[in-house]
Amino acid sequence: MEARFSMLDNAFAAKFGKRFAGVSLVIDQSPLPKVVQELVKIRASQINGCGFCTDMHTKDATADGETAVRLNLVAAWREATVFTDAERAALALTEEGTRLADAHQGVSDETWAQARKHFDDDQLGALVCLVGLINAANRMNVIARTPAGSYEAGMFADFAPKG
Repeated sequence: MEARFSMLDNAFAAKFGKRFAGVSLVIDQSPLPKVVQELVKIRASQINGCGFCTDMHTKDATADGETAVRLNLVAAWREATVFTDAERAALALTEEGTRLADAHQGVSDETWAQARKHFDDDQLGALVCLVGLINAANRMNVIARTPAGSYEAGMFADFAPKG
């Protein structure tokens, strides 16, 4: 696949991307566990068909020590025994928050209650923001047809503003 448009090679899109990465840094530094953050990013990216983000986040998770078994089962997390109850709650919220058009009520009260059971207010705030942010990233990359496969773990570490 060939990209329609390079977001990094366009001055405006790159400027926006740096600010977008800055927002991501706020979530990265939140009390939401890193493993949950990566699982959420992977699952939303799978649902949205964003190969670039799926590639990026599975490679970053692997670099952070995530196992191949868990990464291979993210798409089938409901049938897998390798995820904690908290991770399952985050994955359910991610799916419902990503598939808003598929459910007229958005995130169900039951799913919200499960997330509330496992995450404090700061973690929930980060989780909600992360679901919104990864969905935005997925959409931009899908629209631009950013190809997957060439990402190397951590290659955008210097892209985000420091501090």
